[in-house]
Amino acid sequence: MARVRIGISGWRYARWRGDFYPPGLRQADELTYAAERLDSIEINGSFYSLQRPTSWERWRNSTPDGFVFAVKGPRYVTHLTRLRDPREALANFFASGLLTLGPKLGPIVWQTPADLAYEPELVDAFLDLLPRTTAAALELARDRHARMRGREVLEIDADRPLRHAFEPRHPSFDSAAFAAAAAARGVVIVLADSAGTWPAIDRASDGFAYARLHGDTELYASGYSDAALDRWAAWVRGELDAGRDAYVYFDNDARGRAPHDALALRARVDG
Repeated sequence: MARVRIGISGWRYARWRGDFYPPGLRQADELTYAAERLDSIEINGSFYSLQRPTSWERWRNSTPDGFVFAVKGPRYVTHLTRLRDPREALANFFASGLLTLGPKLGPIVWQTPADLAYEPELVDAFLDLLPRTTAAALELARDRHARMRGREVLEIDADRPLRHAFEPRHPSFDSAAFAAAAAARGVVIVLADSAGTWPAIDRASDGFAYARLHGDTELYASGYSDAALDRWAAWVRGELDAGRDAYVYFDNDARGRAPHDALALRARVDG
């Protein structure tokens, strides 16, 4: 049966303290608090730098059974090297410890910059490198750079499927050619709601659906109105009716709206 997971992108924001997080809550307990109210969180720290194995282990142990993390792929791959020669960087990423999340490891999202246009040969080669199982990710991780030695994790508890989502920000990706290339490799295209800043590509896939909500009327800042939340609830129900799992993450964190909007959307979907 298809299911939906609704969460937030990141969880450590000063603006949320005393609002979503009650006064006096320790920062160390914020993930546990959020995970008791939401069933998924998108880890975005992994976009900025490789995380330590101890961090992945702590995040796993701070969340309940059945919880799932989505993980944002590193900007070194998507923004700095712009998908070129990514094998070693991907190996470093998968060796960094995210595989220790085990059954709590959900989709991995790859977000490319707004000035990176669709180049079929480049993008298709990148998609071909993405491992489709945790066992394949482990094999790729063995090719990590020597500097990773001593702070890598090269083991898995079980072989599981891996899901990948791709969030392009250049309008050239809104094409039948890219949609076909992604679908052929089991990669879904993220539906990004960004107050009109980047293209909103809504193309159904055979596997699952992934939406990132960056702000209804103001990027990263505005909350979602009742009418907007109703529309997103209808989108979620449509995906579930089609037999697709749906992942929805609110990234409108600047004014603390993300967790409240996530809870409000969950109430609509469940209601």
